[in-house]
Amino acid sequence: MNLPNSLTILRILLIPVYIGFMVYEQYGPALLALLLAGITDAIDGPIARHMNQRTELGSILDPLADKLLLTSGFLSLALLHLVPVWVVIIVVSRDVILLLGTAVAHVTETKIDITPTILGKSTTFLQIAYVVLVVFLTWRGLDTRILLPLLAVMVGCTLLSGLHYLHRGYRHVNTAGSAHP
Repeated sequence: MNLPNSLTILRILLIPVYIGFMVYEQYGPALLALLLAGITDAIDGPIARHMNQRTELGSILDPLADKLLLTSGFLSLALLHLVPVWVVIIVVSRDVILLLGTAVAHVTETKIDITPTILGKSTTFLQIAYVVLVVFLTWRGLDTRILLPLLAVMVGCTLLSGLHYLHRGYRHVNTAGSAHP
C-alpha cells in the first residue's frame, strides 16, 4: 500500500469520525476531522504524481472517497437541520446519476471519458467549501444564512456540471456508436 492510497483510506476512515462528532454536536472536532480529510484529498494526488505512485486502486478510491465524504457531509447537515433537504437531494442525485451512468457504461463495455472537467472540479470545491463553512459557522454559533449566495452558486454549479457530464457521456456514446456501423 503506497502513501497516496493510504491517505485516501485515511480520508474514508475519517468519515465516521466526522459523522460521530456531528451527531453529538461537537462541531469543532467535526470541523477538524473534515479539514484533515480535506488535506488528505489535497495532497494524495500530487504525491502520487510526484512519486510516480499512481495506481488503478487509487484512481477508483480517490473519487469514491470524495463522494462518500461529501455525501456524508451533506446528509449529516440535513439530518441536523443545518441545510435544506432539497440541497442534499440535488447533490446526491447528481452523483448517483453519474455513478449509474458510469456503471452502465462499464457493464455494456462502452468506453466513456470520466476525467473531471473544470466545472466538475469547481463544483466539488464549492460543495466542500459550503459544508466546511456551515460546520464552522455552526461551531461558532453564527447564522448560516450568510452562506445563501454561496449556496445558490454551489447548487447552480452542481446542476450545470451534472448536465454537462450527462451531455458529454451522451455525445461520446452517440459518436462511438456512429463510428462503428
